Amino acid sequence: MRIEGVYVGQPSVLGYRREQEVLSAITKARVTAPELALTELNLDGDRQADLSVHGGVDKAVYVYPAEHYPAWAADGLTAEPGGFGENVSLTGATEDDVRIGDVWAWGDALVQVSQPRQPCFKLAMKTGRKDVVPAMIDSGRSGWYLRVLRPGTVPTAGTIDVVERADGPTITEVYLVSFANYGQLPPEKVDAALDLADRVLATPALSASYRDGVQSTVDRWRARRAG
Repeated sequence: MRIEGVYVGQPSVLGYRREQEVLSAITKARVTAPELALTELNLDGDRQADLSVHGGVDKAVYVYPAEHYPAWAADGLTAEPGGFGENVSLTGATEDDVRIGDVWAWGDALVQVSQPRQPCFKLAMKTGRKDVVPAMIDSGRSGWYLRVLRPGTVPTAGTIDVVERADGPTITEVYLVSFANYGQLPPEKVDAALDLADRVLATPALSASYRDGVQSTVDRWRARRAG
């Protein structure tokens, strides 16, 4: 996997919603230094505005595949690497092959894949496109978060190497479970979908907050189905 860019940012006013300031650190600048420090919570110079939903040990670093930007351009959305608020723009890995629990060596730090991104209204504000959130969900071009297993100094160019390949679900599989409309699935596919959901929920490396969301969705559907 090759690093195409590393980006950091501080909370600032992104816009206004219901006449209230919306603070966000989704607007990030490319790091020009050859390396920087990575702690358990952040890259040096990076912060989150709303810690109730962003940041924390399970979402210390946000990675986005640079290969997705041409697809967004084809969809009519003007954006470039760094434009979705990612910390690392990467080539050589996508949601189809990255698995929850994968461990990577980045410089002398060790990081682990923890969950997909869940897009929110701030992405729509940043891009100026109200349809970008459903488009990200429908396309599965979400990117993913990393937790830091070992802090260290990380380069802003070069490679990130796989140290341990997990046997957990891929980011794509987790996303399918998260946003599946179980009520619209053909009956013959419901059991397979719920089996995949159980596999996702049984993945130890999946962040607790994300697991809780998936569990709530699956519980509601199973209760509706049983009733």
